[in-house]
Amino acid sequence: MNTTEVPAHSGLVRERTHPELYDVVTFAFAVLAVIFVRRALRARFARKRDEATRD
Repeated sequence: MNTTEVPAHSGLVRERTHPELYDVVTFAFAVLAVIFVRRALRARFARKRDEATRD
């Protein structure tokens, strides 16, 4: 079977009426990543601040 004879898709475009599942998952992952990074940075700088006040 020659793969060049088989079309990749039908060429029909569906109208999007709502977000796809991967859109929602990607958004949720991005939100959780931002929360995680902010929390880690706050802890890091709080630790540095505590060390600076001890000296």
